[in-house]
Amino acid sequence: MIRICIIDDHYIVREGIRMVLELEEHFEVVAEAENGQQAIALLATHDVDVILLDLNMPVMDGIQFLQQYKGTTPVIVLTTYNDEQLLLKAVNLGVSSYLLKDAGRAIIYETIARVMNGETYFPSALQHALRTARERPVFTNKELELLRLLASGLKNKEIASELFVSERTVKAYLTTIYEKLDVKSRGQAIAIAIEQKYI
Repeated sequence: MIRICIIDDHYIVREGIRMVLELEEHFEVVAEAENGQQAIALLATHDVDVILLDLNMPVMDGIQFLQQYKGTTPVIVLTTYNDEQLLLKAVNLGVSSYLLKDAGRAIIYETIARVMNGETYFPSALQHALRTARERPVFTNKELELLRLLASGLKNKEIASELFVSERTVKAYLTTIYEKLDVKSRGQAIAIAIEQKYI
């Protein structure tokens, strides 16, 4: 018997997932939580073989749960969010799989079986999204703020004033941003930042 924990803030979603899982005689839902904080407390007292985790929850969301959970039970993300950066964050935090909630019953069963065999499994569409996310540059909050100011038409001196840094520091940030975006001008940087939804 594979013992499963469902973490999702919507009761009706948990019930639906439970019903789908328990159609398979080898699956048993032994724990349910409505947020990450509740789940951490539950998992301290329940033995489970696999965790199904939603990402968007109050109190403690899925990413925060992954950051704080110290157990070794494999985690399958089950979410509505087809977001490359969330996918990358979850993968970097060690999830075994990432599924969208519109996945069919057969896919969910197969994923649990693979994960229980020690595999990591991502459907082909998400594998492509993961490759894309890994190829995208990652910006610091300060760099993103500078990009937004750049797009609003401010000059270096004005940006320096807004960010409370020197013009030299602004130029250093710009050099780093240009390198990450592989561009040579402000116009190109702004165009690509908007196109790739950084700003």
